[in-house]
Amino acid sequence: MPSDKLASDIPHGNSAGFLKYFQYDFNSGFLVFLIALPLCLGISLACGFPPIAGIFTAIIGAVVTPLISNSELTIKGPAAGLIVIAIGCVQDFGGDGMTGGWTESDIAAYRAAIAVGVVAGAIQIVFGLFRGGILGEFFPVSVVHGMLAAIGVIIIVKQIPFALGVSAGGEPMEMLREIPHYLMEANPAIAAIGVVSLLIMFLWPLMAARLGVLKKIPAPVVVLLFAVPMAMAFDLLHEHSYTLQGHKYQLSEQYLVKMPDKVFGMFNDITFPEFAVLVQPKAWKWILMFFIIGSLESVLSAKAIDLLDPWKRKTKMNRDLIAIGVGNLCASMVGGLPMISEIVRSKANIDNGARTRFANFWHGVFLLACVALIPFYLHRIPLAALAAMLIYTGYRLAHPNEFIHVYRIGKEQLAIFVTTLVVVLATDLLVGVAVGILLKMVIHLANGVSLRSLFKPYIEVQEINDDTSVILARESAVFSNWLPFRRQIEQIGLVQKRNLVIDVSGTKLIDHSVMEKLEEVQRDFEQEGLTFEVRGLNQLESFSDNVHATRKRRPKIMRRVAFTMESEHFPRIEERLPEFGASTFSVVPSKSLIRIELIVSPQTCENFLDFIRRDVLTEQNGHACVDSIEIVQHESRDA
Repeated sequence: MPSDKLASDIPHGNSAGFLKYFQYDFNSGFLVFLIALPLCLGISLACGFPPIAGIFTAIIGAVVTPLISNSELTIKGPAAGLIVIAIGCVQDFGGDGMTGGWTESDIAAYRAAIAVGVVAGAIQIVFGLFRGGILGEFFPVSVVHGMLAAIGVIIIVKQIPFALGVSAGGEPMEMLREIPHYLMEANPAIAAIGVVSLLIMFLWPLMAARLGVLKKIPAPVVVLLFAVPMAMAFDLLHEHSYTLQGHKYQLSEQYLVKMPDKVFGMFNDITFPEFAVLVQPKAWKWILMFFIIGSLESVLSAKAIDLLDPWKRKTKMNRDLIAIGVGNLCASMVGGLPMISEIVRSKANIDNGARTRFANFWHGVFLLACVALIPFYLHRIPLAALAAMLIYTGYRLAHPNEFIHVYRIGKEQLAIFVTTLVVVLATDLLVGVAVGILLKMVIHLANGVSLRSLFKPYIEVQEINDDTSVILARESAVFSNWLPFRRQIEQIGLVQKRNLVIDVSGTKLIDHSVMEKLEEVQRDFEQEGLTFEVRGLNQLESFSDNVHATRKRRPKIMRRVAFTMESEHFPRIEERLPEFGASTFSVVPSKSLIRIELIVSPQTCENFLDFIRRDVLTEQNGHACVDSIEIVQHESRDA
């Protein structure tokens, strides 16, 4: 949006906006619904929940959260990023989802998981009320990306058996080793649906430039247009067998989505939590994981969508976290999945021309109408097609470009990224994130950050004039001391409406996370019509060419030159010394000889020696000695 737009031109999700932007929001809501429907079903199944659970969540996220949050363009609903936690919780309580059919054990585990979701939602509400929306500011960027990449790998590994028509389960690393076995045991008919669906998910976006108006059709919809007829051709609604190359394979509706078989049957599938499980210690482990990872992903997604918003509207993160908490509490009370602000559907919402939060509302209305009125048609969707969509989603989370991007920022960031990814795969999300954070701290300490400044920023505030202040940073500016640092920036700049200069020339280290967050803060200041400037970065050495790379103060290496010559020639040389930046030097006389000592930069040293060889040593005898020294600068501790 052009910067000269008036505030009255900015769309708002109020009663007037509902009518004014109805056409835009209604159209976008319908297109997002087409994407959300298969994804909600697929995510539910991947989580070990009934398919209808994801629909419950999306509907409640569409109807409840817009009443609380001021986030205009985010779509609230189930997300692939929480699959790992949800299925882990279900399995810990003795269920395996749809792997072996929907048994009593699966129902008990499902009810335990939604009880966990209720409590996690309540904690999110409390956290939001106490201004905990800043949670996302603490976690290092590389750790978060490593966690998401690990989630992507787990989703891929867990969904490959479903795409091939194979029953399988186990830990991610174990299933990764078993992939060749899954391929050998694949049911050809189901695998055909899965492979075709996967090819469409990958190829349709690449063909978009040649598709004309067809490119507006979302890839998941194209998958259903192919997969459903294939399922009908293979007659998956009826149990039967077929033989291929001497092997006999079974087909039945177990390979289709299980949905209510009558109009409004979805309301018969409402399930209530089993709160008795909360007395078990393991329940609180999963509550903590739902709360931390769900809140973190939601805050990060909302911030990402704010950057894409054409009108640059800013989400109030505490208010949004309360909305997510209320939505999670309500959804879990009726058997729904946990929800977050979902990035893929939110991006599609923007691309489809949405103006206000009512686009989210309309996408929920379409979901409700579809599942309530025609659930028997949804029963024809093959599980392999949904698995293919999730494999593609997992691939995007763990895209090879993520590794390349992190490497370009710095080798130490790649080490943190890969360590987090591997530990998550080998253990769980909380352990992986904790190990990633610990490694980041160890690297900071190895780079000279003192233990005391790891969590406390050392800063001094000065006023330049009536409307501008300077914050002088000392010691370090790293992810673990960023929260109090940011509060000071917001208090002085955004609250007091003052222009701000951040001087980092006195710091020993600024890490990658803070470099990115300073850029975010600069955008916040620009939206408020204020200036924000970071000075002193040129005095720190960057770990790479990337603008967000970690920067560290290196010891200043200088050259000490000691030149001995006949004293009668000293005046001629003395005249030339200022040309080489040697405005100060020491002279040590000794009989008929004189010794000059000066400290200069390496390049100046080379220039001075060239002068000596060319203009002095050709006329007289003399010799020069050169050695390298480190300049130690005094740093004030008053701050």
